[in-house]
Amino acid sequence: MIVLGYMAAVLIGISLGLIGGGGSILTVPVLVYLFGVDATLATSYSLFIVGATSLVGAYKNYTKGFVDIKTALLFGASSITTVLLTRRFVIPLLPNIIWSSGSVTITKSFLTMVLFAALMLMASFSMISGGKKNTEPVKTGGQNVLPSLILYGIGIGLVTGLLGAGGGFLLIPALVLLLRLPMKNAVGTSLFIIALNSLIGFTGDLGRAIIDWTFLLTLTAISVVGIIVGTEMSKKIPSSKLKTGFGWFVMIMAVYILIKEIFLK
Repeated sequence: MIVLGYMAAVLIGISLGLIGGGGSILTVPVLVYLFGVDATLATSYSLFIVGATSLVGAYKNYTKGFVDIKTALLFGASSITTVLLTRRFVIPLLPNIIWSSGSVTITKSFLTMVLFAALMLMASFSMISGGKKNTEPVKTGGQNVLPSLILYGIGIGLVTGLLGAGGGFLLIPALVLLLRLPMKNAVGTSLFIIALNSLIGFTGDLGRAIIDWTFLLTLTAISVVGIIVGTEMSKKIPSSKLKTGFGWFVMIMAVYILIKEIFLK
């Protein structure tokens, strides 16, 4: 299981490098099922791993002119605030036992994994449908999208804060459809926003969670190698085909989590 976990860490980085998202959706399941990390702590570890890995990917894209800093900061203003508030104030308030009646008990860990599976299903549908489209929008101006960006940012901040996922599968459509960014710019900008959201969100856990830094930094380093490989692969492999295939893989993983959590415990 440990070996599979380290191999999965490479895959997390590769997917972030190839399609600007998706990898973070695997981080929590990998930590929980392959490394035996508690679900709540796994969301914290995920923020650091995804954030550090995305930052490396964002830098590589920035050097190529594919990161729109102004857009990232505009989008990130609401999402970063939401992530930090969620990690600092909302997560600690959630009890270990959310609801109990008779023989049925819903724990925080169970709820986290079920919600994560639901998020994975949404991500898989987005990647499968989005991967079949090969059109690249043209930049347009003059449209007031600020209210939509703020609401979208808050939504992504909640997802990132509660579940430890970077929200890349939500960011890419927003950047492409709302701001009309070309796909390569959307991927680079998405990585920068994910990095900001995740790393700042992780600071909200400092002082509360007991962090195994050796383990965390090892996984992060492996994932960083993956994103460097994925960025190089993106030059040669059509991202649309990869996104579709990865979407099906994420869907299978989501179904597995639901079966394991609901029927096999």
